[in-house]
Amino acid sequence: MNWRRPLIGPFSALQLAAVLVAMAATVAILMVINTPIAGTAQPTIPAPGASFVPVGDPVEGLRIGDQAPEFSGTTADGQTVQLTDLDGNPIRLADLRGRPVWINFWASWCPPCQAETPTLRDVYAEHADEGLALVAISVQETTPDDVRNYVERYGLDYTVGFDATSAIFHTYHAYGLPTQFFLDRDGVIRDVVLGPVTREQVEQILQPLLAP
Repeated sequence: MNWRRPLIGPFSALQLAAVLVAMAATVAILMVINTPIAGTAQPTIPAPGASFVPVGDPVEGLRIGDQAPEFSGTTADGQTVQLTDLDGNPIRLADLRGRPVWINFWASWCPPCQAETPTLRDVYAEHADEGLALVAISVQETTPDDVRNYVERYGLDYTVGFDATSAIFHTYHAYGLPTQFFLDRDGVIRDVVLGPVTREQVEQILQPLLAP
């Protein structure tokens, strides 16, 4: 083939090939410029109606049948911390031995946590006299006062812990909100729920745990 011979009008095959190569190079450059840099972390923003809000990378969590760990953990700088309530008083899982325990990791800014608040409040009110202990552990919060305002606004009577450093959250290998653990009277995990619970669902979970 004679590449210098006119192919389309006055343009030779060689000239047309050069134009096509230039166009392909331009497209490739534009694609590189507009491609996001790999590995750039994007903030997790709760979407309206989302049922589970990730606040960290997924990890292998605690399993049914595991002994629940104490409400303590280690901070990034190596300090051991104990879970406290909104007034700074320690909350210990050992003090609840002999009672079925519902642990709820949550945050006042978390939409699905907000949506299930009436369920926690009503179920606890229904079964507190049967020995049920409900410990709602707030994480990713600014101050205890922010949580206290939420607790007072909705009249929450159950125990609310303030996990200032998320150390207890990490002890329980949780990575999203809400995360729920249901323990029997011996402190053994009998159910784990990632996301909010309904009244019917939690009643079914608690029935064997509340049995004498």
